[in-house]
Amino acid sequence: MRLGIFVGCLVAVAGFVRLGWVPAGLGDANVAWVVLLAIVISAPLSFVLLRKQRDEMSTQISGRVAGAKERLAANRSQEDQADDAARVTS
Repeated sequence: MRLGIFVGCLVAVAGFVRLGWVPAGLGDANVAWVVLLAIVISAPLSFVLLRKQRDEMSTQISGRVAGAKERLAANRSQEDQADDAARVTS
């Protein structure tokens, strides 16, 4: 999605440069100027437009991390119980 926003901005900026609404850069730096301007415009746009997806992904990841921590704690307690049982019998 972020790449799509960047490509859209790149096409828009290239169109604006062709129309003369945006300066074309210095000398042969036209391509670098267009790409840089597209990056500068697409970064805040993607931050705002992709907020919902970023929040959903964050909750998914935090749920997975919590589940992994619970499984790790359960495995540790099983190992501790087996170790304690082995010490008692020996």
